[in-house]
Amino acid sequence: MDEKQRVATALAKALPEMEIADIADKIERPKDAKNGDYAFPTFFLAKTLHKAPQMIASDLVEKVDQQGFDKVVVAGPYINFFLDKAGVGSDVLKEILNDPEHYGDLDLGHQANVTIDYSSPNIAKPMGMGHLRSTMIGEAVARIMEKVNYNLIRIDYLGDWGTQFGKMMAAYKMWGDEPDVQKGLKEDPIDTLVKLYVRINTEADEHPEYTEAGRAWFAKLEHGDEEAWKLWHWFREMSLQRFQRVYDMLNVHFDSFNGEAFSAQKMDEPIQLLKDKGLLKESRSAQIVDLDHYKLPPLLIIKSNGTTTYITRDLATALFRKRMYGHVKSLYVVGADQETYFRQLRMALKEMGFNWWDQITHISFGLMNLNGKKMSTRKGNVVSLEDVLNDSIDLARKQIAEKNPDLKNADEVAKQVGVGAVIFHDLKNYRRNAVNFKLEDVVKFEGETGPYVQYARARAESILRKGGIQDFSNVDLTKVGDSAWDLISFLGQYSEAIKRAALNYDPSVVAKYALELAKKFNQYYAHTRILDEDEGQQARLALTQAVSNVLKSALNLLDIQAPDEM
Repeated sequence: MDEKQRVATALAKALPEMEIADIADKIERPKDAKNGDYAFPTFFLAKTLHKAPQMIASDLVEKVDQQGFDKVVVAGPYINFFLDKAGVGSDVLKEILNDPEHYGDLDLGHQANVTIDYSSPNIAKPMGMGHLRSTMIGEAVARIMEKVNYNLIRIDYLGDWGTQFGKMMAAYKMWGDEPDVQKGLKEDPIDTLVKLYVRINTEADEHPEYTEAGRAWFAKLEHGDEEAWKLWHWFREMSLQRFQRVYDMLNVHFDSFNGEAFSAQKMDEPIQLLKDKGLLKESRSAQIVDLDHYKLPPLLIIKSNGTTTYITRDLATALFRKRMYGHVKSLYVVGADQETYFRQLRMALKEMGFNWWDQITHISFGLMNLNGKKMSTRKGNVVSLEDVLNDSIDLARKQIAEKNPDLKNADEVAKQVGVGAVIFHDLKNYRRNAVNFKLEDVVKFEGETGPYVQYARARAESILRKGGIQDFSNVDLTKVGDSAWDLISFLGQYSEAIKRAALNYDPSVVAKYALELAKKFNQYYAHTRILDEDEGQQARLALTQAVSNVLKSALNLLDIQAPDEM
């Protein structure tokens, strides 16, 4: 039981008409520790009880279950709770040490299915730094949702359909026989196809027929042309092999790679449903759904040339996923610039009569800039995510060689630190904020970085190896000392952080918790002789083990490894 839950449970005896969850929502943490560990305001009860808040607080405090508290006192309109530090601290440490893997678990989901759509790179292009945000926010949200007992179905909805592939096919047909292109396709097919894509976009300003050629090739693909499909399969197969290298580095795995092309085969159903509902209207020879009464732009379902659009495929996707997985939530981790689009998708499903339209949730995020510059494949200034991860690993390896030249598994630790540094830099930021990435600022062992958190955990493991105790089951944990209370109290707030992260789909809550826990442990380490051989040594080592366990758990929720040595 976390600390806030302990206070809510104590108050429930005095407030039988309120749910414990509603009581917990009202509980505050005083800014000044002199006012207790937690405070419960009574202002909101004044209207229903027809009493002044001060009188309500005085009446309620007599009914509160005070077991587990040093004292419970009235302070004006507040009831202030002072926890029994020795008892509560011992309980927190026991809970962590007895089952570290499940510490912080909550049952918000009751094992209900949740689909999560993230990463979703376009085939025939390398994964750029821009894909890091969707991939890692999505993976972290999935892990956090699993921690609160949802069953996650991870989907990489590949961008393997659309006019851009028509352009790539047109470019390949025009310039694919050139000697340099032939050589490039053998050595690095994906990078060569990207160059062709950039070339056709660059030259299309002077040659508008190139754009028309791209549209014509996509129309061939939609109508089942054998040559177009052969090229598409080749693009997709090469792309998945390239993507998998990056996913392996990031320790990201998916349950489905069904992309747009898969959904393109299922578009007849939503189109027919829209017709049957009388929702499909003609506009300039195209077919649209009018969403003006929702103050949203119309949805373009079928273009004037007869081809479909992204939204047509997304409607088919939504129907398929609901039918296939029976989800209670369908999450899409996509950039903030698509907010209007997802409102359109939700309202279209509502108009079609599906009462689960509000299960569609857009988890939006801000742009990532590299050294202050925006990236774009179309303009040819995309930066390979794989290259950045390798550069980060190299930089971590150099720093480890300087700090710990005798480290046995230095290469493996460099991978864990280098990749973890890139992930943590992304996830420590609130997802809707823009992120500027500078490699030299990311792979640092000081400051608000992933390596700082990893190093704090490795320091804890080093202390434990020196202490030599592995079994803490018979240790008197009340002997840890008052100086440890701030650290233990923060350990007790782990599930609160997980709940906030889950409800808001916000991994930065967990990242910031991990940072703060690392800071508090380093402060404790700096002012406490943990290994001193006195009656409190074993309890201090137990606390160190608990910190190590929770840091590892928090890093795991962010998909970051926790080395035992650094």
